[in-house]
Amino acid sequence: MHLRAFVVGLLLLGGTAPWPVPAAAGSEESRLPLPRYVSLRAEEANMRTGPGEQYPIKWTYQRPGLPLEVIREFHHWRRVRDWQGAEGWMHSSMLSGKRSVMVVGEIRTLHDEPDAGSGAAARVEGPVIGKLLSCEKVSSWCRVEFGGVKGWLRRSEMWGVYEQEEVN
Repeated sequence: MHLRAFVVGLLLLGGTAPWPVPAAAGSEESRLPLPRYVSLRAEEANMRTGPGEQYPIKWTYQRPGLPLEVIREFHHWRRVRDWQGAEGWMHSSMLSGKRSVMVVGEIRTLHDEPDAGSGAAARVEGPVIGKLLSCEKVSSWCRVEFGGVKGWLRRSEMWGVYEQEEVN
């Protein structure tokens, strides 16, 4: 609260805020919870060092559907984190609420049922992006789709879904 008062006072005196005031959980910007996962909507999107086009480009992403984690908001800008931990700002128009996940590292078995003993629908090797179809809050398994093949993966085998999150 004190930071907001400082920033408002600074702006009234004709100064500029040193950095955007962080939105609290349940952001005042979008009213959506923070943190949350989204996906890259655009064919190409720039991650910037700050929330505006005047800030330098840090990375350029060219993988539509890539899952990203929104950790802060400032007007139409979202501070996001990728699966490798890189953080920066993207305009909200580059992002989608459609959920995706990413398998990285080892080859993972996509199971027919939410059971390690069930048959294999496919094997996926990262880095690969898939659609997140559903997750039950009490289950360690999520229903996903990779390349048109649907199956089940454990939450711990992918990036883009929280441990206790329910997705329908």
